[in-house]
Amino acid sequence: MIEETLRPIEADDRAFVLELNQRNVEVLSPLDPARLDALIGLADRADVVEYDGRSAGFVLTFGPGVDYDSDNYRWFSREYGPDFYYLDRIVLDEEFRRTGIGRAVYDELERRAAAYSRMALEVNLEPPNEGSLAFHRRRGYTEVGRLGGAGKTVALMTRELAGPS
Repeated sequence: MIEETLRPIEADDRAFVLELNQRNVEVLSPLDPARLDALIGLADRADVVEYDGRSAGFVLTFGPGVDYDSDNYRWFSREYGPDFYYLDRIVLDEEFRRTGIGRAVYDELERRAAAYSRMALEVNLEPPNEGSLAFHRRRGYTEVGRLGGAGKTVALMTRELAGPS
């Protein structure tokens, strides 16, 4: 049986994470080893996505109340206080896109985010990331704001989630 799993980023994964981030930097923010280590230290989840035993991608998420210097994260903090769970980035290697892995990872992350009432994230509008916008809209994410300047604008999006029962 082939399955996807999330597991914490380990020292041996850092080169993979940095290289994958660099290949997709036009829709992300840059990462170097020091920045990656700092983000891992703040993150609620800093995971490698594995599929059939192979590294397929990575994900970084942050709960509320951490000292993360992202303008996007800070916007959500001001708007929602403790009631959001922030998906900073999810990156899948091109080979693993459109396979259902992304949906499965989002299912897991949204289960975690339900304790905070909503999942929050941003998607590039300039330069456009049409595939990501379409994916998030299909999952029920709506635009709640925009940030940007100097050739980059992002849609700030949330999905309201039911809390634990």
